[in-house]
Amino acid sequence: MNLNDVNGKVAGRGNRRRIGRGPGSGWGQTAGRGDKGAQSRSGWSKKLHMDGGQMTFVRRIPKRGFTNAQFRRDWAFVNLSDLNAFEEGEVVTPEECLRRGIIPKVRSGVKILGSGTLEKKLTIKAHRASKSAKAAIEAAGGTLELIPAKGDEAKSRWKAKRGQGKSAQRRKRAQERDA
Repeated sequence: MNLNDVNGKVAGRGNRRRIGRGPGSGWGQTAGRGDKGAQSRSGWSKKLHMDGGQMTFVRRIPKRGFTNAQFRRDWAFVNLSDLNAFEEGEVVTPEECLRRGIIPKVRSGVKILGSGTLEKKLTIKAHRASKSAKAAIEAAGGTLELIPAKGDEAKSRWKAKRGQGKSAQRRKRAQERDA
């Protein structure tokens, strides 16, 4: 065995194919792309939904159900134990929680959850709070002030309008007739 044979069996990466460099390379003329068609042209890229001439899978499958994803509201959650980082008597706001890094983003609003214990008297301004969190805040001597969240006014407008449709009007007329 010689030194030049030591790595003889190790499979290397091999040399890169230099396509489109003339007939001598073996990859000249059409450069392995075949003749004609979109794939032979520059700038072509396969689309994820491409299925040949057949109807694409996305269009073939039935569309059922309902999603409310575009109207979904994501809340930033804060536990009671996280609020112990504040000083006694301090006012806790969503902006202050964001500044201190308690929440990464305000999103649709901040909700206070009852996980952990609150050991300080704080004034907390949040968009939502769980029942257990509210009870714990009041037990610690603090106050909870609920502020309107993004989208709350739209929901209240919709609820006010809901009782003014055709069916509501018909029910009202029927009640007046029967009375």
